[in-house]
Amino acid sequence: MTREDWQNLPLGQETTYESTYNPELLHPIQRSVSRAQLGLSAGALPFFGEDEWWGFELSWLNPKGKPQVAVVRFSFPAESPCMVESKSFKLYLNSFNQSKFESWRLVQDTLARDLGAAVGASVGVTLMNVEDGALAIGKPEGHCLDHLDIEVSEYQPAPALLALEKAEEDVSETLYSHLLRSNCPVTGQPDWATVVIAYKGPALKREALLAYIVSFREHQDFHEHCVERIFCDLKKLADFTELTVCARYTRRGGLDINPLRSTLIEQPLPPRFARQ
Repeated sequence: MTREDWQNLPLGQETTYESTYNPELLHPIQRSVSRAQLGLSAGALPFFGEDEWWGFELSWLNPKGKPQVAVVRFSFPAESPCMVESKSFKLYLNSFNQSKFESWRLVQDTLARDLGAAVGASVGVTLMNVEDGALAIGKPEGHCLDHLDIEVSEYQPAPALLALEKAEEDVSETLYSHLLRSNCPVTGQPDWATVVIAYKGPALKREALLAYIVSFREHQDFHEHCVERIFCDLKKLADFTELTVCARYTRRGGLDINPLRSTLIEQPLPPRFARQ
């Protein structure tokens, strides 16, 4: 699949919403299409990570026909060859609505099996009651960049804006901004996010980093690949001993997508934020 083929994805088409379980609705997208533009090839990724999705519109029927509702957390490994196109994901989840399942566990196992088959890797799935404490909202840790008074003229990714401070000592810090916006490459709809960057190494110039984040404002790409572009651009800037980039995107159609890429094998995602 090429970028031109994206125009034929379910996301850009009129669709019929099915309410009977149908795993064939899932539509995978090869990650290699966007990664090729970053010079990345399969098996030689410079990062570890995952794409954490949250689903807030999952419902099915128990054996007696009584509706059940749950919030579900999905974890897709960054090394999976494919990701799931978001509208097909929504249509798939909608297809559970009028289908009977014996138990919550069966629903969870069914989701994990179908999604794993679609992306070519094991997918973590956790169903939660809608009153579960795990749904609590947190606040980003670190220093917010958004108060900086900068002048902006670039609205396409501009890695040349990135710069380091002249200080010779390395730092360990976490910086974040609520000003990340990118756009769906299929529909052109805006995607809003809070991006968190944690690193150890030469100090980033904060004004330059904020201008770079804002430069994605007219960029068209999927959430996952925007985060990978940010990670790769920062990695090219300096030899950081540790680098983690995570973006928590706002919800659309009952789903939100939260990619994380890191030099660390295990790096927890930050908590859910207020806009989610």
